Amino acid sequence: MAKSAARVSFKSIQARAARRKGGEKVLATLLPKPRNNKALAKLPDDRVLAEMARRVFCAGFVWSVIDKKWPGFEEAFLGFNPKRLLFQPAEFWEQLTQDKRIVRNPTSIRSVRANAKFVSDIAVEHGSFGKLLANWPADDQIGLLDVVAKRGARLGGFSGQYLLRFLGRDSFILTKDLLMCLRDSGVPISDKGTSKKDLKLAQQQINAWAQESGLPLTHISRICSLSIGQNHPAERLKEAMRA
Repeated sequence: MAKSAARVSFKSIQARAARRKGGEKVLATLLPKPRNNKALAKLPDDRVLAEMARRVFCAGFVWSVIDKKWPGFEEAFLGFNPKRLLFQPAEFWEQLTQDKRIVRNPTSIRSVRANAKFVSDIAVEHGSFGKLLANWPADDQIGLLDVVAKRGARLGGFSGQYLLRFLGRDSFILTKDLLMCLRDSGVPISDKGTSKKDLKLAQQQINAWAQESGLPLTHISRICSLSIGQNHPAERLKEAMRA
């Protein structure tokens, strides 16, 4: 049984989120659905590498710009096929720094090559990157993030957390609102939530709330964030989910 440091039950947090968003039915429409382990295991490695690249290029950049240019990224990076990319000579990567189809950031471009090696290595060790995600313990996200940050390129912090979420792995994202919810509930976590201690406290509490409610970590994370902070209209949030 996961130990809880919170003074309040998750049921009360969920009720608060529902009141803010216009009821339980509306709240349910704002919750992304994580993939089950069977679906995760079937994720193609090229789609994993593509999402890694997307998270790296989106970091510190306007996401809508990356989204608009993404078809060009797919072309320029050969569909993000790890084996094809690792076979390319140095000239290929140098030419990408002048390629107008993509955002020409040399450091981010180099990360794609490094992450192609990362994905390929994991495929050798586990069968595929998707199988690693599917078989990793559900209650140890911080351990998985540690692997991604240490063995991947530019995938630490929020980039790693968003990578797991966009790949469909059941996960939490330590947004400002989630951190605020944890602190408001009595969890002694800092306002940055970046230290090993903070990550451990967050994992422990979210695991406890998941056991209490029977909900996936993704829903715990999202409901907490919707229960506090600026109360954005539900329709606006739905549009953001569809984008």
